[in-house]
Parts: sequence; C-alpha cells; structure tokens
Amino acid sequence: MKNILLSTALFLSLPFFAQDKTVELNCFNKWAAKFEDRGAEEIKDGSYEDVIISNRQGAKATCSNGKAIVKQGKVVVFYILLSDGSHEEVKKTWKNKSNENVTITNGISKTMMSVHGELLNVMWPSKIKPKKAKPTAAPDPTDD
Repeated sequence: MKNILLSTALFLSLPFFAQDKTVELNCFNKWAAKFEDRGAEEIKDGSYEDVIISNRQGAKATCSNGKAIVKQGKVVVFYILLSDGSHEEVKKTWKNKSNENVTITNGISKTMMSVHGELLNVMWPSKIKPKKAKPTAAPDPTDD
C-alpha cells in the first residue's frame, strides 16, 4: 500500500519538477548557424583584419574581433583586437598540437583546444555568402 501511495505522489508531482530546457545560443553557436545556413566563400592565403575569434569553455563563449594570417589554406597565427587598436597574439598551451595544420572549412577554422579545455575557432564573417532568394508565394484561386 505504501508503494502505491508513494508511486502516485511521485507521479503527480513530476510535472512540478519538469523544467522547460531552452538552449541559449552563445556567440559561437549563432555565427556557426549563420555559416551553416548560408555557406562561405573560400578563404585564400593572406592577412585578414576582420575575423572573429571565439573562445568557448563549457556552455560559455566569448567572441572577439581579431586578425589572422592564412598560408597554404591554413591558419598560421591569429590575434585579438584590443580596445586601443593594437593586436595581441593568441598564445596558449595547446593540447595535442591542435594549433598546427588548422584548416578552414566553410569560413570557420578547425577547432583548436588548449590544455585548460578552451575551444578556439577563427571565423571569417565577411566571407559569408549572401542570403538566398526565397520562393514567391502563388496567389489563391479566384472565382472568375
């Protein structure tokens, strides 16, 4: 009898413990979705002063303006733009040499990982392709 009462009480109280789990998108997720939706032009070798550097740890992310140098289709070095207009090279202790041979796919670099669990990517927002044209809706039939 006690088991039935306990089971009923737990069953009836379950809706009170259920929480609406809405996922809040961080700056990296928002940019990644835009790149995924539209695609990006190829990133050619050169120096880019208009990149975004994302740094994620767990569910938190920061995105900073920056600069990156690309050689042979790979990110060689990247910098964060500081408030005084200067740039500071991003130097970390990298896990498994993840900062080497960093390829770029669809406008976003391969993820680099620091020994402290930080995930870093370089993104090229100026290379996002323009919005695709949407189809036009046909009119409803008339009684003519």
